[in-house]
Amino acid sequence: MNTHKIIIAIDGYSSSGKSTLAKDIAAKLGYKYIDTGAMYRAVTLFAKQTGIINEKGEIDEEKLKAILPQIDLNFKNINGKNHIFLNGKDVENEIRSLEISELTSHVSKLPFVREFLVAKQREIGKEKGIVMDGRDIGSVVFPDAEVKFFVTASPEVRAKRRYEELKSKGIEVDYNSVLKSLVERDKQDTTRETSPLIKTEDAIVIDNSNLSREQQLELALKYINERIKNIDNAKN
Repeated sequence: MNTHKIIIAIDGYSSSGKSTLAKDIAAKLGYKYIDTGAMYRAVTLFAKQTGIINEKGEIDEEKLKAILPQIDLNFKNINGKNHIFLNGKDVENEIRSLEISELTSHVSKLPFVREFLVAKQREIGKEKGIVMDGRDIGSVVFPDAEVKFFVTASPEVRAKRRYEELKSKGIEVDYNSVLKSLVERDKQDTTRETSPLIKTEDAIVIDNSNLSREQQLELALKYINERIKNIDNAKN
């Protein structure tokens, strides 16, 4: 494997498996994995806990904008898994609830929230050697990333994955509710005015509806190795 460090941007729909792919690539290459979705979820959790999002799901945007500088986010590896810390507290499990998932789609479309987190993400990426996944990584955060993937799968496959993930954590949900939430999230992500989810022209599409985790990783590594080889050849 070449030692040339690059930025790998992975975008895709909710529960498409992009985070799984990003983690697997990072582990294989010895890169740092950054879950940008967790960053948006953590901001949403903070807003919910501080009453900025009320019981009706309404957001006090002015209060949220004012309080953003008080939010400190960082990642730590715990027992081989990436955990996000919000102001020093591990909130990895709290941010994965269905309620936070639904609220995040509304918080993430706010331009000032995206500006705040994009700045943090770019700062993290300065040293390269990272794999970052989200919904606007290749289009907005790192438009010059050396490798870009767009990960997708059918809504039904994605809903089943999300349903099983929630059940495994002891969260009681029904499949139809998960599917409905996912379809609504897709609409929010692709139609928002600020940084909508799009496939950039230079992104490599991976539809993993019928791929195993291992097959997905193998396919991605093939593209990555070819790209690194081409970069190194161009420098020599």
